[in-house]
Amino acid sequence: MSDVQSATGSTAAIKLEWNAGLMQGAQVQESAKKIGDLENLFRDRDAWAGIDPAQEVYRVRWWAPVPAGSEGGLFWGVTVLQPGKVGNEFFMTQGHIHANQTRAEFYTTVSGKGLLLQMDRERNTLAEQMTTGSLHYIHGQNAHRVVNVGDSPLIFWACWGSDAGYDYATIRERGFSAIIIEQDASPMIVHRS
Repeated sequence: MSDVQSATGSTAAIKLEWNAGLMQGAQVQESAKKIGDLENLFRDRDAWAGIDPAQEVYRVRWWAPVPAGSEGGLFWGVTVLQPGKVGNEFFMTQGHIHANQTRAEFYTTVSGKGLLLQMDRERNTLAEQMTTGSLHYIHGQNAHRVVNVGDSPLIFWACWGSDAGYDYATIRERGFSAIIIEQDASPMIVHRS
């Protein structure tokens, strides 16, 4: 069977393994965040310093069939967020806001248990439960991050505009107005100023 050229000029096929959170193909990109990469993300700095800096917190794989910044294009990706805590605060993604705040995003959960935190411009933060089969819409103006509150990897797929861009600096500087901690063996949202 010969390769069929796509509308973008690519002949590379992308293969998805939904439940495992895997993407394969020549154009698939990958990035991993280890605990050592996430300094100042968790509030308990002593607990953070006591964890092996090579401990993986999450891994993202994505396919960008068009260049970043292309109006009208879409990117597709998957995140595998490991279970764990820093002190009593659950492992989470770094979180970001879209640089182009007119671009929304979808997340869908295939396995695990988590919370999607969305924070609006007034710093109001809401948490949505992420469970197998849940679908989440993220408004382009909302900062967002995901927290794994379970005992197994949280795997979720995403689709976003190729011109959405990423603003991580605002979250690094100001953080979120809420965090998720474990209290009495359950996740609890703690609002901060």
